[in-house]
Parts: sequence; C-alpha cells; structure tokens
Amino acid sequence: MITIAIANQKGGVGKTTTAINIATAMAASGWKTLLIDLDPQGNASTGLGIDNAAREYTTYDLLVGDATLAQAAQKTEIPGLDIVPATQDLSGAEVELVSVEDRTHRLQKALAAQQTGFAGYDVAFIDCPPSLGLLTLNALGAADTLMVPLQCEFFALEGLSQLLQTVERVQQRFNPDLGIVGIALTMFDRRNKLTDQVADDVRDCLGNLVFENVIPRNVRLSEAPSHGMPALIYDHNCPGSRAYIGLARELIGRLPEKRKAA
Repeated sequence: MITIAIANQKGGVGKTTTAINIATAMAASGWKTLLIDLDPQGNASTGLGIDNAAREYTTYDLLVGDATLAQAAQKTEIPGLDIVPATQDLSGAEVELVSVEDRTHRLQKALAAQQTGFAGYDVAFIDCPPSLGLLTLNALGAADTLMVPLQCEFFALEGLSQLLQTVERVQQRFNPDLGIVGIALTMFDRRNKLTDQVADDVRDCLGNLVFENVIPRNVRLSEAPSHGMPALIYDHNCPGSRAYIGLARELIGRLPEKRKAA
C-alpha cells in the first residue's frame, strides 16, 4: 500500500476537497483506495456521505488502539473507495497521546499491523488537519510521501515554507523515507494576476515538483460536499472535476508501479 498524506497547515486551501476527489479519481482508475480522515472536523467523511451516526469506529479508535484498520474502514458509495471516518472525538486524541511513548507513530503502527495477511489497498490518502500538531505528525510518520495543496495567494507561500521545514524535521527524526510527490495548485483564478504570479513563483522555486494540472475556482466543487458526494460524482463534466481527473492521472505517473494486495 502506498500511503500519501495530504497536508498543509494553512486552512482553506482545498485540502479536503483534494483528498475527496483525488481518492475518488484513483478508485475510478481501478486502484483500491482508502481515505483516512484525520481531521477532527470530519469534513472528508461528510463529503463522502458518511453520517455521524454511521461512524461506529473512527480514526480516534485507530490511534488509541480500540479498533483495527479492518474494523474502522467502511465502504462508501464510490466503488473501490473506503474511508476511516473522523468525529470530534479525534481532537481529544492529541491530549490523550501526549504521555504515550510512541505518540508520533500510532497511525504508522496501526497501518503496519494490517499489511500482513490483509486484503488491503493499493493506495491510502490521509486528510490531515490544518495544523502541524500531533495528528499531522502521525500522518507524516505513517506516509510514504506527501501531497501539498497550495492556494494561489501570497500568504500560501509562507505556509509552504514552514511545511517544507517541518517535512525536513520529520525526515530527520521520525520518517527518513518521507518524500514529496508533488504540489497541487488549487483555487486557481486566471482572472487574477496574482494567481499567475504566485504559480510562476512556486514553479520557479520547486520546478517539476509542482503538478502541471491546476485546480480552478469552481462553484461545483463547493456545492458537492453539501450533497455528500465528490464533485466527480456530483458533476463529472465541471471544470473542477476534469482538473482532478487530470491531477489523478499525473499522480499515478509519479507513483511506483501499482502494488497488488497479497
């Protein structure tokens, strides 16, 4: 299983929208896909139509050891896509795990425990909270690589710099194999000159690390979560959906050859 954390400590950059739609696109491409909702707000769970009452086991249970991955993962309406949902209980995990010796490796151990003899997944995406706290550190510790949604605005560049510094520290202390699969430019508005300027600056700085496909500002992307479905299902032909399909193709091209479950 290839594990990809989707993280940016700045909120409102399209992180959860990216997690939902890229996971859907991967599942539609034939990859058996898991989405791990590691944000206490549970927006990824809501965006895939998982009611609060249906979230029997959550990422909180996974982190504190009350459930295995096989117990916590549940099917969505999207064929080939499962989710480990989240509730507000997850916000208490950061406090409860402070005194635990392996507190930054709880998610890694929960995922590793299922790798042997488990009819698992080809790829798992982790939707991280908009912070660099213990939950995000767990995600970065468990991930093979990192995908960063970046809103095309000035302050986003400062947040990216801080995130890259955090990745370097995680590599040094927790996960030396952590890489960055790419930077995804989101909320791209061609009518705004600043958008092009920020995109050019990011590409000049990070080169091929930045995905060619950009995610435009699109009202259908905003509407879809209120209907409990990804934009790719809500409106398959809208510009936002087409952009995520292109981004998924590009992502697949950057990943190792598809790994089949044992």
